Amino acid sequence: MEIDGDAERMYTAYKPLLFSLAYRMLGSVMDAEDIVQEAFLYMNEKNPQGIQKPKAYLCKIVTNRCIDKLRSASKMREVYVGPWLPEPLMTTTAESLDDAPERFYSQKESLSTAYLLLLQQLSWVERAVFILREVLQYDYEEIAEIVCKSSTNCRQIFRRAKNAISTFANQDDPDTGGMRSKQPVKEQANAVVEQFVQALVSGNMAQLLNIVKTDAVLYSDGGGKVRAAIRPIEGAERIALFLSGILAKVPVGFSFALTTVNGQLGVVSYQDGQANNVMTFHVEDNRVAAVYLVVNPDKLRHVASIEV
Repeated sequence: MEIDGDAERMYTAYKPLLFSLAYRMLGSVMDAEDIVQEAFLYMNEKNPQGIQKPKAYLCKIVTNRCIDKLRSASKMREVYVGPWLPEPLMTTTAESLDDAPERFYSQKESLSTAYLLLLQQLSWVERAVFILREVLQYDYEEIAEIVCKSSTNCRQIFRRAKNAISTFANQDDPDTGGMRSKQPVKEQANAVVEQFVQALVSGNMAQLLNIVKTDAVLYSDGGGKVRAAIRPIEGAERIALFLSGILAKVPVGFSFALTTVNGQLGVVSYQDGQANNVMTFHVEDNRVAAVYLVVNPDKLRHVASIEV
C-alpha cells in the first residue's frame, strides 16, 4: 500500500483502532486487515489533508465496509456447515493493539471468543454502535456521525444492544457502564486452562471432568472443509470423550503450544509444523464452561507455522 505524508502518519496512528473495530464487527482477521487497507487507500485518493476529522472519517469507511461485507456474507452464513466461530486472533496481532496509544480498545475481555459470539447476536448497526460506544469509548455525537443516525437514535440502539447481551454484563456495577464477563481474573483463568490441557494430555479423565462444568458445551468449526462435530457437544463427559478420542488418533508430527489467543490463554495444535486447530475457552467459577475449537483451514491461514 502506497501512502505518504499525512496519510502515512494516520496509518500508523489509526490502524490498530480500525483493525480493532473491523475484527469485532466481522470476526475475521483477514477480512478486517483487508478492509483497513482499503479504507486508507480510499482516503489517500480523496486527499487526506482536506479531511477535517480523519479518525471519524476512517471509522465511517470501515464501519460501512464491514456492514457491506456482512450483508454479502449473510447467505453464506445461513448455509455454513456446523457452528460458526470467529477466526482466532493470535498473540502478535493482539500485542500490536496493546502497543497502540489508545490502549482501551485492545481490551482483552472484548476480544474473547465468547464475547465475539455475543456480538454476532446483534444486528449489524447495533453491533457497530455497541462496539464504538462500549469498547472504543466514542461519545454519541461521534457515533452518530459515523453511522449516519441521530445521537438520540444511537443512544436507543446502544441501550437495546446492551440489553440483548445483558447476560454477559455485570449488572451490579451500573456506574462504570462496562461490560464485564463473569470470568475469573486472568491468572485464575489461565491456571484452569493449563490444568485442562494437562489433564487432557495425560489422559486423566477424573481430573478433566472435575475441571469442566457439567453443562459445558464444545463448539467445533470445520466449515464443511474438514471433519468436525456438526452440532455442539454438550456435557462434560461427552466433551472429555470427544477430545480424548481426537488426541488418541493424532499422527506422528503432532505438537501443540499454549499461547495467547483472543487475549486469553489458548492452545494451538500443529501437524508437521502447520497449524491444524486452535482451541479457546470460556471459564466461569474456575471451571471450563465452553470450549471453542477452530479446525476450518480457511480460518487458520494467518496462524504462523513452527519449525519442526
